[in-house]
Amino acid sequence: MNPQQTSKFGSRTPWLAAVFSFALTATWCGFVRAADPPKGEAVYAKQCLACHGKAGEGSKEYPHALVGDKSVQELAKYITKTMPEDDPGTCTGDDAQKVAEYIHDAFYSNIARARNQPARIELSRLTVRQYQNALADLIGWVRGPMVWDGPKGLQGEYYKTHQHWKKENRLIDRVDPTVQFDFGVNLPGSDKEVGHLFFVRWQGGVLAPETGDYEFIVRTEHSTKLWVNDPKTPLIDRWVKSGNDTEFRETIRLIGGRVYPIRLEMSKGKQGEKDGKKDPDPPPTKASIALLWKQPKQAVEVIPQRNLSPKWTPELFVLQTPFPPDDRSIGYERGTSISKAWDSATTDAALEAAGYVVAHIEELAKVKADAADREAKLKAFCAEFAERAFRRPLTEDQRKVLVDRQFGKGGDLNAAVKRSVILVLKSTRFLYHEPTGSLDAHDVAARLSFGLWDSLPDQPLREAAAAGKLATREQVAQQADRMTADLRTRGKVRELLLQWLRVDRTGEMAKDPKLFPNFDESIVSDLRTSLEMFLDDVVWEGGSDYRRFLQADDLYLNGRLAQFYGAKLPADAPFQKVKLEGEPRAGVVTHPYLMASFAYTTASSPIHRGVFVTRGVLGRVLQPPPEAVAPLAPDLHAGLTTRERVDLQTSPKSCQVCHTMINPVGFALENYDAVGRFRKEEKGKPVNAVGAYQSKTGELATFDGPKDLAAYLAASPESHSAFVQQMFHHLVKQPLNAFGGDELAKLTKSFENQSFNIRKLMVDVMASSALTPRQTDPKPSGGATPVASSR
Repeated sequence: MNPQQTSKFGSRTPWLAAVFSFALTATWCGFVRAADPPKGEAVYAKQCLACHGKAGEGSKEYPHALVGDKSVQELAKYITKTMPEDDPGTCTGDDAQKVAEYIHDAFYSNIARARNQPARIELSRLTVRQYQNALADLIGWVRGPMVWDGPKGLQGEYYKTHQHWKKENRLIDRVDPTVQFDFGVNLPGSDKEVGHLFFVRWQGGVLAPETGDYEFIVRTEHSTKLWVNDPKTPLIDRWVKSGNDTEFRETIRLIGGRVYPIRLEMSKGKQGEKDGKKDPDPPPTKASIALLWKQPKQAVEVIPQRNLSPKWTPELFVLQTPFPPDDRSIGYERGTSISKAWDSATTDAALEAAGYVVAHIEELAKVKADAADREAKLKAFCAEFAERAFRRPLTEDQRKVLVDRQFGKGGDLNAAVKRSVILVLKSTRFLYHEPTGSLDAHDVAARLSFGLWDSLPDQPLREAAAAGKLATREQVAQQADRMTADLRTRGKVRELLLQWLRVDRTGEMAKDPKLFPNFDESIVSDLRTSLEMFLDDVVWEGGSDYRRFLQADDLYLNGRLAQFYGAKLPADAPFQKVKLEGEPRAGVVTHPYLMASFAYTTASSPIHRGVFVTRGVLGRVLQPPPEAVAPLAPDLHAGLTTRERVDLQTSPKSCQVCHTMINPVGFALENYDAVGRFRKEEKGKPVNAVGAYQSKTGELATFDGPKDLAAYLAASPESHSAFVQQMFHHLVKQPLNAFGGDELAKLTKSFENQSFNIRKLMVDVMASSALTPRQTDPKPSGGATPVASSR
């Protein structure tokens, strides 16, 4: 038998009573023969073991292990219909019920798996994201924290001549929401005075939402320079301009969830010649400028106000060394695999970082090249660097090896700094979490910082650890609550939500241009922005209520999206919340970006949408299909609706194992076409959006359309539990069962009791996990023992 492989929830454990009873019977008297195995075990041995193995581990013919989240009743029903595969229908009635109970309780359910193979907190290295963020903060601590509070936009300073150092030449000093100006021929701010020459500077910070390569673009007819994350070296330098080019582009890599210093300068000079000399009275020339970017996987756009700050922020170290990707095979990134490629990357990264430190050592160590106390200050810097990297104070022996010995070799002091930095960055105490296996206050601080920021503890965390103020759940929760306001937490949660919705795996979203004209790269990019703004709004504004993810009836639209989706906004309208009249919308369940993602080029896809809901929202792990099956081409069944065509395609018995769950959920979203626009008819027939779902406990829910489906999901204990599990794994990056067999139930209950507040869930996850020690030899049951009371 091969029931669908699903997720992490089990039910009752009657095996305990059976095993205890069997032990008593077997040892009652030496001359009494051993008791016969229970009926379910006997049926399994006779009809199932040959294909599925003694403990459901599978075989060459049937490689999938018998594990999942079906209830006993669902298993029994599946067995009755399909098993044994070579003679289906011969295991029915009481036999099917008993063998289902045996399979469920012996090795199939979550409880059985936790008993047979107890989870533990694993030794792990830094993930790629953690390594990049840790280095950025490790090198940047001297420069101070990022600045992002207050109004948004860039600080603009306008001067009527090129002599911008003279205050009397300043025309305007203001915060500009964006840089997109057409000054015509006049001075900025004037309707009459011709501007033959002037100078403008915009500066502040720019927030990069995700890690990747950003292309910055300046469009202007005049001289310009742009600095991004390097106050000394321009990214774009067209100050001495030749030719007729008006667009200038350069690319830079940025780490997501971080603010970078940015400065843009423009200079308009007199132009034109007369008799080979500069014309003293040249004709007026026009001047315009725009600052744009192309984010990873998005279209070119003017850098929006929400990503700009008028306040200056310090430079950050952004690692350029490529790393092999982390393992995500179980749904979240883990640092549990070591390879030669990874080890080589850490060496290259250490060399790169050490080179950067030496190049900026006067700034970082706050010492001049000719200072009398230069060596002492460099040694102090290296010691502090090592302590922050190791997340704890150095021992005397460590200080001697990492600092004193390197400076004791004589010669160039910069070379000593470089050797010290490389030794630190190649140490297991930097590269691994809790390499000694013990857990103290400094480890708790590191768990908090890596959990919420994917980075090192900041100064308040280090001070709390040193003062012994991370010993109780309440103390940990207080720090976690403080830390959730940090931009780095926002960046990590954003990454979680995009993974949860499978957006991070979405490829090109091409649609048939004949069926969907104007659905182009700009629309797709705007839809992505719309989704991200919605996610941010739910988490960080108001009550941070998880249920709004599923039930919000508004969308973020700009003028371009409004025109495409039938809303009433001006063509140049910025993004804003809009309710589409006469259309049922329900958060991420019906968001046009997701509806278009989970669709084909010409038609919707109830299967993809059903998989998204059952797997992503309800937490059901679906077994891959036994073989790839191409969808039935719409033009071969021109009279059939998409629903009718999917029913036809998945009608074989081999498909029904999974599609009896997937299809009815996806059908509830058939009111949305391949680009996520609402429709009431398809092929001249009314859309049938009636759907159903059978829960893990066997209850059958029916719904008529997306609003009914969304209401069910918002109230479903399965969706609550699945979201809590997603949050835990993304923050902690360890198996949840390693923290106690009932930890998921406790966290889910707390989530429900706190009105599904997402920010409070983050705090709860960190407060309940940060104090649990890593066990090298986990006990068979009972979970881990906390350092301090976790509740």
